[in-house]
Parts: sequence; structure tokens; C-alpha cells
Amino acid sequence: MFQIVSLSLAVIGLSYMGVAALRRWAEGHHALDVPNERSSHDRPIPRAGGLAIVAITLVGIVVFWLHDPAWPLTAITTFIIGAGFIACVSLVDDLYGLSRNLRLFVHGLAAILVILGFGSWQTVSIPIVGELHLGWLGLPITFLWIVGLTNAYNFMDGIDGLAGGQAVVAGSAWVLLGWVTDQFLVGGLGMLVAASSLGFLGHNWYPARIFMGDVGSAFLGYTFAVLSVIAAHHNPALALSGVLILWPFVFDTTFTLLRRLYHGENILVAHRSHLYQRLLIVGHSHHFLSLLYVVLAVVGAGLAHIFTMEVPGSAVLVGLLLPVLCLALWSYVVWEERKRTRQLRPQVPSLVDTL
Repeated sequence: MFQIVSLSLAVIGLSYMGVAALRRWAEGHHALDVPNERSSHDRPIPRAGGLAIVAITLVGIVVFWLHDPAWPLTAITTFIIGAGFIACVSLVDDLYGLSRNLRLFVHGLAAILVILGFGSWQTVSIPIVGELHLGWLGLPITFLWIVGLTNAYNFMDGIDGLAGGQAVVAGSAWVLLGWVTDQFLVGGLGMLVAASSLGFLGHNWYPARIFMGDVGSAFLGYTFAVLSVIAAHHNPALALSGVLILWPFVFDTTFTLLRRLYHGENILVAHRSHLYQRLLIVGHSHHFLSLLYVVLAVVGAGLAHIFTMEVPGSAVLVGLLLPVLCLALWSYVVWEERKRTRQLRPQVPSLVDTL
């Protein structure tokens, strides 16, 4: 335990210093995120700070693998190559801009590499239902999960501390899940992500001095998606656990996508209608929203832990509580929007006021 804590502190410090160096580089080379009508900031901010998370995580997992080569060399290689592709195309997009189709092609290629290296979901555990054998459907489901979470995490990186805070919680949850299921590399990868993200948060918590950029957010989404694919081969419950850990991001993105489709909106056009963005618009602060999503993620991590450990009644609890949590988040947004509308509605003067 002492070694884990010491290593985590070292990674946090290394990340903090690395992000500081990237911030100075970005300012010197004008690699700035200039605000527009969809932005949540009002001044140019350096970006691509997530590059420190990428570098530390990829180098660290190689070191861990050399210590305990539990994954085959081909598998660890495909993960690193896929993550490298995601990071490189995202970094170029941060600095110069790339087409959406090219980015999606690379995301799909990276997902295929993981499936070739580790395989797809074959069996998953569903609350109340039990184990479900996917068969050939495991291939498209796994592919869509990896590509979907890669993009969802990127979409959700819109305010100070939000994506970094979720990464700290999710990475820490994977440390615990890797430990209780005896998967050293899963826990090690979770630790690297959590600790490097915490170091990054030292610069990104409101008011942010640097942004993660697509290089960080897409990499994190890809890594968390891959973790659940890898871990589920050892324990089928870990497929759903990967969803539970990040349920605020998964639900917010899925609900917003379906809502826009229902209203006939072009889902490929940038927008500000995510649940967290709607709460920001009605007046909530960056740090409140980031903390809110952190708390929700902690609840999800707790559910993931008891579900994985097969605590009696945990399947029923997860099956009932997760929909309630999703409904509660949506209801809170609607309630806040209606309250704001009532506050802004012009007051009709009374007879006394007119006299």
C-alpha cells in the first residue's frame, strides 16, 4: 500500500509539472482556445494540457507491464498503438483542426485494434437478468462502446474541472476493481489515469489556466472504454461496472443525443444542450457542476463495486437505483430551468402599484 501511495504522489507531481510546462509552451506558441458563442469561457486559454496525461499513462503502463506481463505483448502493443493514434489525431485537431470524418475513422481503427488485441465482450452481467451471452453481437457492441465513449468523453469536456474530476473518480474506481479482482495491470492503468488527472486538475480547476483539449478527453474516453473490455474477460460484471463508473457522462451524452434527434436537430452541429451546459446557462458555476458530477460518479463507483463483488441484493439495487439517478439528474435540470424562467418572467403590476 505504501508503494502505491508513493507512486501515486510521484505521478501527481510529475503531471502537475508537465502540465505547467505545456501551459508555458502553449502560451508561447499561441496554442490557445479562443472563445466563441458556444464557449463557457470568456478569454483565450492554453489547451492540449491533456498531453501530460497521455504521456505519463502510456509510459507508465509499459513500466507496469515489464514488472508483471499479465497481458500478452501483442495485446499491450495494440492498446498503446490505438491510444497513440487517438492522442495524435486529437492533438493535431487541437492545434490545427481536422475533419470530423477523419477523427471518427481513427477512433474506429483504434477500436478495431483493441478488439484484435483483447477480444470483444462475449458475456456481460445485467442486473436482475443475470449473465447474458452476446455471441457475434459482442463485436459491434464492443466497437460502438469504444468509439461512443471516446466521443462522449470529448463532448463532455466543456467546463473547468469536469472531465478531469470524472477521470480521478473513474481511475480510482478501477484501482479498487483491479485490486479486488486480482488484475494488476487494470488497477495500475487506473492509478496512472487517476493520479495524472489529479495533477492536471491543479491547473484546470475553476478558473482554469489550461484546458485538457481533445488530446486528453478523447484519450481518457478511449482508455476507460478499453479498461471495461479488458476487465470483463476476467469478470463479466466489469462490463457494466465500466458504465456505472461513468454513468453521468454516458447518460448526459445519450439523453442529449436522443433529445436532439427527437426534435429533428442536426446532431453533427455543435450545440450547448448537454444537461451540464443547461445548468450552466441557468446560472450554476463551473465548480458546482464539476463537484455535482464528481459526487454522482462516486455513487456510480460505489454501485460498480458492490455489483462486482456480488453483494447480496446489489443486482436489484443497481437495476432500480440507476434509472432513478438518471431521472433525478434530468428532473433537477428541468426544475432549475423552470425556476429560472419564473424569475425572468415580467411581473404584472398590481392595482396598488399603478396608483
